[in-house]
Amino acid sequence: MLAKTLSAAVRGIEAVPLEIEVDVRRSNFPAFLLLGLPDAAVRESSDRVRSAFLNAGYDFAWDCRITCNLAPATLKKEGSVYDLPIAVGLLAATDQVAGELLERYLIAGELALDGAVRPIKGALSIAMLAREQKRRGVILPSVNANEAGVVGGIEVIGVGSLREAVGFLNRRLQVPPTTIDLAATFRRKMGAYDVDFAEVRGQEHVKRALTVAAAGGHNLLMIGPPGSGKTMLARRLPSILPILSLDESLETTRIHSVAGALPPGTSLLATRPFRAPHHTISTAGLVGGGSFPRPGELSLSHHGVLFLDELPEFQQKTLEVLRQPLEEGSITIGRAAGSITYPAKVMLVAAMNPCPCGYHGDPKRECRCSPKQIQQYVSKISGPLLDRIDIHIEVPAVLYRELRGKSDGTSSAEIRRAVEDCRRVQSQRFAGEAIYTNGSMGSKHLKRWGTLGDEAEAILKQAMDTLHLSARAFSKILKVSRTIADLEHSAEISPAHLSEAIQYRNLDRPVESS
Repeated sequence: MLAKTLSAAVRGIEAVPLEIEVDVRRSNFPAFLLLGLPDAAVRESSDRVRSAFLNAGYDFAWDCRITCNLAPATLKKEGSVYDLPIAVGLLAATDQVAGELLERYLIAGELALDGAVRPIKGALSIAMLAREQKRRGVILPSVNANEAGVVGGIEVIGVGSLREAVGFLNRRLQVPPTTIDLAATFRRKMGAYDVDFAEVRGQEHVKRALTVAAAGGHNLLMIGPPGSGKTMLARRLPSILPILSLDESLETTRIHSVAGALPPGTSLLATRPFRAPHHTISTAGLVGGGSFPRPGELSLSHHGVLFLDELPEFQQKTLEVLRQPLEEGSITIGRAAGSITYPAKVMLVAAMNPCPCGYHGDPKRECRCSPKQIQQYVSKISGPLLDRIDIHIEVPAVLYRELRGKSDGTSSAEIRRAVEDCRRVQSQRFAGEAIYTNGSMGSKHLKRWGTLGDEAEAILKQAMDTLHLSARAFSKILKVSRTIADLEHSAEISPAHLSEAIQYRNLDRPVESS
């Protein structure tokens, strides 16, 4: 007998519909055939389903020829997400599951050997597909129910076992749909960060640079000795970025869902992500990839911060892959079967020591590195990558009196209000354009919005000549100057705004001997 169930496969962050056809016939040559380009995990479904049937107490004659086709057959299938729909299809083909509801629900889930249903990746995308197809709902593992429940207009049926799923489909068991008040959940969680800038002692000039970076969407590089607080500062950067919008939250949650990086029971990510991969990470781990492509740390940082500590220690070829995504806000991974695009609108924050030993320029610790060693260390970061980093800021060691100071610094909430005010100015400025922040301005925008008075023009010319700043520093200085002026609610870029921006180009200066 033939039966059909509906499921989905996840490609990129989108779910595509899948039909699972199960044919069971008596045969002198019993077999369990899985068709439709299954990978190893899918082919192993037959053994998981068989054990789940036996341990859950289902009567099934295994001396049959079972043909299971995952259509469309041209799409490669991966993972264990098809265990549950295959099992339901087998039971429907042997009249143990009524077929009435099978066309109304998308089914997905991994089966344990005892018949329990384990969590899956991409539940949110599958629920969105069910709504697009105007299905009644989805049947998913109960662990994924909250995640899928943010999708309104469908029933999200969370089941903990194969028996629960069968009981629901046969109308013998009432399983209440999981409902999530999306707006209320978002309001309750948005902006709820565990860290705050008020906790950071000293480093006021670095906090200022981070504020400028957040306000204008500028990538930033911190240079300082070990223990100066670079990582502590970077971790607090998301807390001063504008509050995540609901649309941004759903898109970010979707990426984490597909990657299996969503914490269990979490329905929505309402704070900006912060990702800090180790410098030994592979290229695929950073930007995404694999035989079945998965989003990397770059896409998991979407609408948030990607922090690269010990920047010169990363493989140079891995860093070079970042160049195009940082400009375009997306990463496309090409494979023989097609290409997949992941969103990657991130703010890049990096940190490094000033030299191999870490103490170049430190007044209390002697640097043992020669100018050549320092230059070689810094040159591990290519010029094209530095082109994408607008602000270079020195982070000196914190003084004892600052560490023991009793007054708290400015809170993240206060800084964020200034950042949001500045972002609103930019939003109005670039209305109708394809950009939203000063950090994304091109030459035509700089020509219009980066004009300087005579005094400021003279300061910039002197800086270019005296400090030997590179040509690429010119546009970066103008972009950052524009942001500083916006923070000060100034329509014009003053000499003070320009002078501050020039101080943020540390790596464009020649290396001095220690």
